Formats: sequence, structure tokens, C-alpha cells
Amino acid sequence: MAVYPDLDALEQLAEHVRMRRSDAVLDTMIRLDELTVMSTTSGLLDLVEFLRTDNSCRFSTLVDITAVDYPERAQRFDLVWHFLSMYQNQRIRVKVSVREDEIVPSLIKIHPAANWFEREIFDMFGILFSGHPDLRRILTDYGFRGHPLRKDFPTTGYVEVRYDESEKRVVYEPVNLTQEYRQFDFLSPWEGAKYVLPGDEKEGAK
Repeated sequence: MAVYPDLDALEQLAEHVRMRRSDAVLDTMIRLDELTVMSTTSGLLDLVEFLRTDNSCRFSTLVDITAVDYPERAQRFDLVWHFLSMYQNQRIRVKVSVREDEIVPSLIKIHPAANWFEREIFDMFGILFSGHPDLRRILTDYGFRGHPLRKDFPTTGYVEVRYDESEKRVVYEPVNLTQEYRQFDFLSPWEGAKYVLPGDEKEGAK
């Protein structure tokens, strides 16, 4: 049988966090049976330490850190941390909005598991973390240019990699597409087809 979160308990937790860390908390919301706490960047460390040590919280497990890119916003990125309290059987999400040039405090001293998560976010999004002892790429290759999960990163990338048998080494070359992007006839899912499938009519066609 499915077990659903206690919404009353989440409301109480949200009120408790807002009351005890009012300087750090901008807003709280419960959506899809999960509590999200919007935090300031300056108050992030204090809030996370509180969530870890407070007897009503005890979110001692850092589950994940991720980011979302909104290029049209002044605060381009949302950084998102997911925490678990095995003592209270609750989960909480902490979210911070940051500018592209803003540096975010590292959580390593509070949650050592943040180490590789923060390196991955630096690699994929280019977000910097102050206090990180070894902030370097972790998924892409040395010398890689750009940050692949930014929405303005080209889907083809900038270079392609291959092993050159004659040089006996890996070489990097500019991306060379074998063909131009094609214009598709949206009358059907098969390019050049002469028939129309139901629902595939062009907009405005008589």
C-alpha cells in the first residue's frame, strides 16, 4: 500500500523553519507532497546547518544537488539541494536563485558528500563554489570548453574527439557535420512521403 507524506507535518515543518531561520528563508511551498524552502545565498550555510542539527529536523543526509538554467532571468540559475531525515522520515528541498557571476558557498564542511555534486554542477553549468577544496571538472575531459547543461550550449558541442591511429593519440577537432540540418516535410513522420497521416495536416491547410 502506498504511503503518502503527512501534509500537516510538512506544514508544521515549514512553519518551524520559517520561524527559526527567518533571515535565511525567503519563502516555503508544498507542491506534489514535497516541501521546498527558498533560501538566500548568504543564509544558505546557516540554514543547512540548522536543518542538520535541529531536533525537529535532523536532515543529516544530502541526497543530491542539481541546478536549472533560466537564461532569460537576471538570476539565471536555480540551485537545488535535496535532503533526507531518516529520523523524522521526511524530505526537504532547498532552493537558491543565483546570477551567472555569483559564487555559492560550498556545503562540504557540513555535508562532505557535496564534494562531487558541486564539481558536477561546476562542470555542467559553470557555477562556482567558494570553499571547495578541489573545484575542477569531473564529467568532461581536460580542456573541455563550455558547460553542456547550459541552454545556450550547442547540441553538437564545439569539438569532437577521436583516436588517431597514425599519431597514436586522442585528437580534438572542430565539429564537422556530415550533412546540413534538413528541412522536414511535416505532412508525415517520413521525409518526402506523398500521403498524409491523420492529424498531420498542416496548420491552415484547406
